[in-house]
Amino acid sequence: MNAPVLKITKHVRELVSAEEWETRVNLAACYRLMDRYDMTDMVSSHITARVPGKHGEFLINPYGLLYRQMTASCLIRLDLEGNVLFNPTEYEVNQSGYVIHSAIHGARPDVDCIIHAHTLSGAAVSAMECGLLPLVQTSTRFARGVTYHDYESIVHLDERARMVKDLGDADIMILRNHGLLTCGRSIAEAFHNMFWLKRSCDIQIMALSCNVPLRKLSDDIVEQTWRAYQPGGKRHQQQLKGLLEWPALLRDLELADASYKN
Repeated sequence: MNAPVLKITKHVRELVSAEEWETRVNLAACYRLMDRYDMTDMVSSHITARVPGKHGEFLINPYGLLYRQMTASCLIRLDLEGNVLFNPTEYEVNQSGYVIHSAIHGARPDVDCIIHAHTLSGAAVSAMECGLLPLVQTSTRFARGVTYHDYESIVHLDERARMVKDLGDADIMILRNHGLLTCGRSIAEAFHNMFWLKRSCDIQIMALSCNVPLRKLSDDIVEQTWRAYQPGGKRHQQQLKGLLEWPALLRDLELADASYKN
């Protein structure tokens, strides 16, 4: 795979801390995985990760590259005010990406990774008045704690406060008439949340399109199942945060194309 155009001669790994490089590798992997699982929108949408030890700095994709072209070296570092601190490429930052992600990174110090996606099923559910429904076991994990933010056209700076207010302390937000957003304490957790949120939207669209009566789960069963997805034992906790499958996802990605680590 062709590498993105870099405007520096020294390898990025030599110009950043070991902790930042590790984050870059995992973030590039996340972009590749989003592409692999059909959660991309050409060069649109964005994933960010906080720079370790730097509360006010985060990494974002160069605007103009496909997700399957992302590498650890090409990611851009900027601060919450929008100042580009390190850009090894000839590309710029997507303004909408800066607006959304700077707002949440600034307001949520507990969040290290944010994913925004325009998946087909996610956009479709975002346009439904009913929102996301707990139709099956997969979607009952989102029976509580999903927030919604009304569409205000292309995102702008003064929307940030309202977006942060609507998100609150949740990790899942559906942007009405727009798409999906997930947060995580790690890149693995944010991807885990997005994968299952997208899968839940897929199932809802499939079920509603069949034009047959649907069997609805009782409130008691929904509550019981939702609670089963909440933090529990150590292994359960790892699974809920996406930490159980992340190493396996990286191994699978490396077998197909390890260039994301460049």
